[in-house]
Amino acid sequence: MTDLDDTFELYDLRIEVICPPGEPILCGAKEGDYLTLEGELLRLPPGALLPLLAAKQRITHPNDWMSTDAVLKFVRTGVRKFRHADTTVVPLEKSIY
Repeated sequence: MTDLDDTFELYDLRIEVICPPGEPILCGAKEGDYLTLEGELLRLPPGALLPLLAAKQRITHPNDWMSTDAVLKFVRTGVRKFRHADTTVVPLEKSIY
């Protein structure tokens, strides 16, 4: 096996609730609520709402509220470098890039 650089970077994120002025948010969140993702750590302030982020990674039905509502704002707040070997026990055999 060759000496591969197994580092990678992840953005730190701040995920904030936004809503159109005067419009209700039916999920119980309120304007200004937030959570942060720092490296691999998800940090939730007291009373925070955890959005179903996986739904935003897939195609949804046009009638699904996840297709029409945009009440979360994702802000990149930093970037962190990781090593593959520090995040998994599966060996990195060869580069796919």
